[in-house]
Amino acid sequence: MKSENTQETRTSGDFYPNADVAWPELSADLIKILEENGTKEFLPEGSVFFEVGQDSYDFAYIIEGALNIVDRLKNRDVVSIKQGQFVGELGLLMGQKTFLAGVADRDTHIIRVTHKKIIELIGAVPELGDVLVSAFIARRHLLIEWGEGGVILVGKDKDPGLNRVLEFLNRSRIPFRLVDRDDQKELDKISENCVLPETESFAVVGNSEVIPDPSPMSIASFLGLDLVLSTEDEFDLIVVGAGPSGLAASIYASSEGLSVLTIEDTTIGGQAGTSSRIENYLGFPTGISGAELSYRAEIQAFKFGAKFTVPRRAVGLARENGKYRIELDDQKCVVAKSVILANGVQYRRLGIDQLVKFEGNGIYYAATELEARFCLGTNAVIVGGGNSAGQAAMYLSRYAKKTYIVVRKDGLGATMSSYLSERIEEDPRIDIITNTQIKSLSGENSLSSVELINDRDGSTRTIDTSSLFILIGAVPNTDWLEETIRLDDKGFIITGSDVNQDAYPYETSWPGIFAVGDIRSGSIKRVASAVGEGSVVISYVHQYLEKRTNQI
Repeated sequence: MKSENTQETRTSGDFYPNADVAWPELSADLIKILEENGTKEFLPEGSVFFEVGQDSYDFAYIIEGALNIVDRLKNRDVVSIKQGQFVGELGLLMGQKTFLAGVADRDTHIIRVTHKKIIELIGAVPELGDVLVSAFIARRHLLIEWGEGGVILVGKDKDPGLNRVLEFLNRSRIPFRLVDRDDQKELDKISENCVLPETESFAVVGNSEVIPDPSPMSIASFLGLDLVLSTEDEFDLIVVGAGPSGLAASIYASSEGLSVLTIEDTTIGGQAGTSSRIENYLGFPTGISGAELSYRAEIQAFKFGAKFTVPRRAVGLARENGKYRIELDDQKCVVAKSVILANGVQYRRLGIDQLVKFEGNGIYYAATELEARFCLGTNAVIVGGGNSAGQAAMYLSRYAKKTYIVVRKDGLGATMSSYLSERIEEDPRIDIITNTQIKSLSGENSLSSVELINDRDGSTRTIDTSSLFILIGAVPNTDWLEETIRLDDKGFIITGSDVNQDAYPYETSWPGIFAVGDIRSGSIKRVASAVGEGSVVISYVHQYLEKRTNQI
């Protein structure tokens, strides 16, 4: 049965931005590879090829006919995949549950390639992998642009809990639509398919499943992002943390044949993923957002077979029968022959009253598009003098009426790259307030103003603002390792020759456990160096695993 369209159905032949990437024509050689590795099937009109909520689905090349991609929540066709095109988007590659359905528009003939086989082919046949992965990425971008499928989030704009879910979905590149809790017209539409809960916020996912008071974990559980793990599963390598160093390690390890599990407790990208623009990273002359860079790296890792579980936090580490066991925050455990600790740092907080009250409701630790919307036509205040603060100022100044940078030093030169500090000093939309810190916060339900105090003369100043960005550095995420791995006096992990002369570079005080990126003592806190460490460390993991095998 066809869905009742409320708009003209898009087709794979229509023109969209990057249409040639999203809807490529496969060469005769690539079609032959699909034929050799798949089966030809007939789908009668109205038959379901895949349904909402499946753990995975198969790839299909349309020989004749068409498959409609259907949004069950809206009861309409999203796009029709025509003859000569193929079915699939990024969720197929990344192991996400389906949030749309595939239904035969008419009698249709296809080449079906199983999910497992198409993943193998993407990794084994570069010519096919390049075309399919590029198309999958382009199609996910289209779904996000169209607001189709994925998740409907309902709630208040400044609800901290809702904003945590929004950040998770946005950085995970999951299509979603945000509906205000007071928009009765939209609520009436949603209620046609499900019973609305009494909670202030809720999510609607899949085929009308309602999640009251949603959290990143509950959303991830439905979408299949929190990989179901078993202590019987054993990996060659577990990577803790999916920032630049962890992602680089996952890519290189999986591409070199190791079985890899990457654990991330928030969203892919780590602190770098919150950066609005990275302008000094090799190969991106016009810059790239941290979220986009991380997203591309995550896809690379999936392409080579790495597995991810998000959001899961590692809370314990133990040695057991010559292997390593990592306990997760849901009391499950995972086992591996070797471990890379790449879980970086956490945001440093200010010691001022009412900080917790306004976190997520006026106080933020990242400056992305999600947070920038709260600055429209108002003042934005940034505390910090490093590159992250500078990048945030340049980005937020495009939205805010006025942007203020508050620093305790005499200026920005000592802590910020010159290209950034010079640009900021010349920008009339940005004011630098030196020798100053935050004295107090004011507001009823949300932040309304901040009071500043000058450290030299004691004078005070109040700035009306609903958006305070605290970007003052971070502390290492090593509190769960204090009784195991050797740390320096600041809590960073000691590695290599600083542990002992026989240790591999990046190896910790426990053989077979390595540390890279911001969490490592003495590391350079830059994206490029983190990627370098994550790439290089894999050669030492191989050496350790070979030595371990020879000793067994």
